[in-house]
Amino acid sequence: MKVLVTGACGQLGTALRQIAPAGWLFSDIAGDGVLHLDITDAAAVKAAVESYGIEAVVNCAAYTNVEAAEDNPSDAMLLNGTAPGILAAAIKERGGLILHISTDYVFGGETLTKPIKEDAAPAPISVYGQSKLMGEEAVKASGADYIIIRTAWMYSQWGKNFVKTIRTLTSTRNSIKVVQDQQGTPTYAPDLAAAILVILDKYAGGAPCCGVYNYTGEGSTNWYLFACEIARLSGITSCIIAPCSSAEFPTKAARPKYSVLDKTLVKETFGVVIPRWEDSLRRCISALLQS
Repeated sequence: MKVLVTGACGQLGTALRQIAPAGWLFSDIAGDGVLHLDITDAAAVKAAVESYGIEAVVNCAAYTNVEAAEDNPSDAMLLNGTAPGILAAAIKERGGLILHISTDYVFGGETLTKPIKEDAAPAPISVYGQSKLMGEEAVKASGADYIIIRTAWMYSQWGKNFVKTIRTLTSTRNSIKVVQDQQGTPTYAPDLAAAILVILDKYAGGAPCCGVYNYTGEGSTNWYLFACEIARLSGITSCIIAPCSSAEFPTKAARPKYSVLDKTLVKETFGVVIPRWEDSLRRCISALLQS
């Protein structure tokens, strides 16, 4: 299957580039070794899909700066809300699949205390979350075969993410505070990339598997405990990490208090084995220490 991966220079796109079969095409707005493609340009997307014979699109591209989205809602809505519909429309004309990456931020406006299933009613509380929900709806409305994967708290040895930030802060400061009243699950980008390959193989084999799925690491934690584990695995002991509440660090964008996602459906449908978040973090820290 000829696959186009958008957002190829981001964390998930980079992880996919490490393991993708020969013949996959990777695109981004900029970056070395990738096709430069503006996915908000419908004509350009259609031309690329047709000329390269694309049979499936994996959309990893997104406006991911949650805070900046509050000040630039039109930009967030264009990339997160409109562009997925453009990609879906282009692949529909070829009878192919769009696999679109979404987020736990489509939730947050409700009181939840147990892992969230795919059929839970979305209730985003930030521009970012609203824009990602808009993208989900555009993909569903396109008429194309689709698989939407909601993930959360992504990190890796590439790009900017919480793991790398905490390693830097704890290496250079005597103490830091990290919020402990937001619960979720870290997701290691290479784990999700591997799962995507399994999912695409299942689809290519003719299995009826279109729909919405959750994928994160197994287990759950909060940002404070996550930070403590990052420092411990990194061997950093000189910095005191103290817990605090979200109210002590007000942000423009509201964050979900609870966004642990239920992964039962993706495991049963595709047979993917999801590592514990602690085990995946250990692998990431090892990669960072070796680099």
